[in-house]
Amino acid sequence: MTPVTEAIPALKLSDRINRIEPSATMAVVAEADKLRQQGIDVVDFGAGEPHFSTPQHIKDAAIAAIQGNFSKYTAVGGTAELRDAIVHRHAVDFDSDYRREEAIASVGGKHALFNAIQVLVDHGDEVILPVPYWVSFKDIVRYAGGDCVLVGTDESQNFRLTAQMIERLVTPRTKLIILNSPSNPSGAVMSPGDVTDVVRFAYERGIWVVSDECYVYLNYTPKRFSVGSLREFKDRMVIVGSLSKTYAMTGWRLGYALAPAPVVSAMQKLQSQSTSNPTSMVQKAAVAALKGPQQCVVDMRAEYIHLRDHVVNGLRALPGVKCTLPDGAFYAYPNVSAFFGRGGVNSASDLAGKLLREAHVATVPGEGFGTRDHIRISYATSVAELDRGLERLRKFLASL
Repeated sequence: MTPVTEAIPALKLSDRINRIEPSATMAVVAEADKLRQQGIDVVDFGAGEPHFSTPQHIKDAAIAAIQGNFSKYTAVGGTAELRDAIVHRHAVDFDSDYRREEAIASVGGKHALFNAIQVLVDHGDEVILPVPYWVSFKDIVRYAGGDCVLVGTDESQNFRLTAQMIERLVTPRTKLIILNSPSNPSGAVMSPGDVTDVVRFAYERGIWVVSDECYVYLNYTPKRFSVGSLREFKDRMVIVGSLSKTYAMTGWRLGYALAPAPVVSAMQKLQSQSTSNPTSMVQKAAVAALKGPQQCVVDMRAEYIHLRDHVVNGLRALPGVKCTLPDGAFYAYPNVSAFFGRGGVNSASDLAGKLLREAHVATVPGEGFGTRDHIRISYATSVAELDRGLERLRKFLASL
């Protein structure tokens, strides 16, 4: 007798994972890696990480921790030594006023951001998000069940964001505003006055502000600024920071958040059921970074300014390309819409795809950041590599 074979049900993934998409930047990195594995020389303007090596004193601290067998579990939110170092560094640099209980260390700044949004945003809550935005903001909010309300900014005004622009979009469902200054991808920096106006506006209405300050030390304007200096509003603020960009520690995965103690406690609870503590020896390296000499930060910042000027001048020399001058981070965000309708290019995604496949230059299309007319170029590389990429870009655009 032939047994009855029941059909195997189709794979059904959870609704929450189907709300989000893979990171656009990670997709470009993966595609560029495939080409390299085929022996193709790719100029990589896609990756958002410093080209510098981690400073030696930080590496030495990690090696000493390994040799000293500092390899056990630690407290979920990081050692007391690390949390004190986070609080101290931020107070010295930005005149903030946090305690150990208001700090948490996590597995990178993205992890801290994810945890903060998961504990603050419920299904149906609205989160105001300026455009262009970092690729992960929208998807992290969606994963939490929140709805993103997008604030368009004007390229001709250097993507400036004001409290008045946000006020028009506030509803009874508004729970949170996300700020990112300096911005990834545009490099835009909010003025201290604009930041203060937004934070005050939110505080008065009981709205949370999450300030992603992963690039705060790469602010090229005369005044480096953090919302942490606005002490009177700290009960409605979460600051997300990272050692990745400041100390060239992307692969080390160490970020942090500063927030009211109940929020930090909730983030610890979530972290205890996911990653638990950040890697123990990395915490020792982070202490060395935060408490050690800061000249490496000054030197890297100066080099980034030089690279910024070089790449923006190179982009502006390309007929049809428009590019604002970024005031921070290490990205240029040129407008390439003049080339749409030529050579099979009808969008930034088309252009970035053809650039990678035909000219072997990796960039990230603007659609991943909420705009249609731009590509993101990371200038965290050498002048020689910038020039190679710019020349390939020039030849490719001229051929369209």
